[in-house]
Formats: sequence, structure tokens, C-alpha cells
Amino acid sequence: MIQSDLDLFGPQPQRLATHTVLLPGFALSQVEPLLDALRPVLRASPFRHMQTPGGLPMAVALSNCGALGWISDARGYRYTPVDPLNGQPWPALPQVLSELASTAATAAGFDGFCADACLINHYLPGTRLTLHQDRDERDFAQPIVSISLGLPAIFLFGGQQRSERPLHVPLVHGDVLVWGGEDRLRFHGVLPIKPGSHSRLGERRINLTLRKAG
Repeated sequence: MIQSDLDLFGPQPQRLATHTVLLPGFALSQVEPLLDALRPVLRASPFRHMQTPGGLPMAVALSNCGALGWISDARGYRYTPVDPLNGQPWPALPQVLSELASTAATAAGFDGFCADACLINHYLPGTRLTLHQDRDERDFAQPIVSISLGLPAIFLFGGQQRSERPLHVPLVHGDVLVWGGEDRLRFHGVLPIKPGSHSRLGERRINLTLRKAG
């Protein structure tokens, strides 16, 4: 993997699969600008527990920003330009977030990534995310960029079939994980978040997942 000059001053990127790269601490220098940018986003479109198509509440609370936002209801999983909670367009994708995602994608070998959707997930201790694929986007050639903030998590990174045993990938505050190419449709999830309190974000984990959805 080609390293940038910045890699010499911090933890080295870790290639987890052919087109999957963990960038430890990549977002640390941007945490405060990110949090500042998220506050008005979450005031406009607060966290909520959406329902699965089967009518069950989702364990992870979520919101969105960008031209498109991911939702779930009785009609299924999909992206929409409007927040169903208030009938208004989703808040704009903050520049600091789009630039960080683009830079991280480039560092992982995906040049020219320009996100139009950011799913913001809110985890509390005990919250988990079961294994799933991200299949609601139009262009699977574009990578996924995932930014971790707050409490640590164990990310489950599986294979192309749900039955394949997943890797257990520890993620901590400021880590960025990027996957695409032949890895784009791998099953993935999160083990239950362990109890704890982060010095900056308290008893929560925030995950920012950026995609090219439209």
C-alpha cells in the first residue's frame, strides 16, 4: 500500500482485505470540527428509532445528512431526499465531513469519492448491529467510509455470505474504515457496545457512514 507523508507520524493503515483499509486515528484531528458541524444537523433531524419492514423498532437510533438519507419503514429500506419526521430535506452534508471522507477514501486507494449521503448511527451500551449488506445504493463501485467516535466497538467484517465467519475488528475513537471494490458487499455488523464512558462523548458511540447513494 502506498503511504502518504502523514502516515509516518501516526499508526499505520491496516489492510484487512483486498479493498478494505483501516485508518487508525485518521479523524482525530477533525473531531471538534465534526462535532460542531453535527450539532445543527441533529437539531434539524434528531436521532430516532425507525421501524424495520416487519414493524420492529431498530436498536440503533439514527439520523442522516446529505442530499439523500437512508430510512426504514413498512415500505422497506431505501434512500429519500426528505426527512420523514419533519417533511423537510435532510440537512446538508457538512464540508468538513465530506472532505474527511474523500481524503480517507483516497488514502485507502479510492480516488474521487464524493459522498451524497451520511448515515449517523447512535449506539448506547448494549446496542448491536446484526450482520447485513449495504445494497440500497445505486453504484456498488463506490466505497463506504465509516468514521467511529466515542465508545469503542468490535466491528464484524464478514464475507459475501452471511454464514461466513466474520473478522472481529476493534474500532476506537477517531478510526476510519474504508471498504469497496470486491469487498463492497461483504456482510458486516457491530457486537453489543460494552458499558463505559468516553471522555468526550460520554456513554455513547457515534458512527458516521458516508456513501455515494444516488
